[in-house]
Amino acid sequence: MSIWRNVATIEELQERSRDTLIERLGIRFTQIGPDFLCASMPVDAKTRQPRGVLHGGASVALAETVGSTAANLCVDAEREVCLGQEINANHLRPVREGVVTATARSVHRGRTTQVWQIEILDERQRLICISRITMAVVAIAPHMRVP
Repeated sequence: MSIWRNVATIEELQERSRDTLIERLGIRFTQIGPDFLCASMPVDAKTRQPRGVLHGGASVALAETVGSTAANLCVDAEREVCLGQEINANHLRPVREGVVTATARSVHRGRTTQVWQIEILDERQRLICISRITMAVVAIAPHMRVP
């Protein structure tokens, strides 16, 4: 059974990311399952830190992207929006190259908050980062409407 209230395709999610940090980091949505959302990101010059490994901030940006997108697919998009309230990440293993993939799964979907867990794996399916994001579910104010 699907948890999504808003139906979106991978292409629609990618289009919404145009001209944003998501696009600049090379994040691509890859899969929408009945209760999870996946996105990938290259480990390259845009996402590495000076020592040559994936920047922790880039991992957090990937986690927040997939977690907040998933959260927003679970609310009445005409009336509500999910906004990041808190995020944490444990970086478990360095990655120097390739592609990392994040999978967001819901831990809690309530009326005023949502909590999502995001696991980021390298190409060998090793866990490199685990993150948790708390989203506030708020009424859409006029200045929050997307054209």
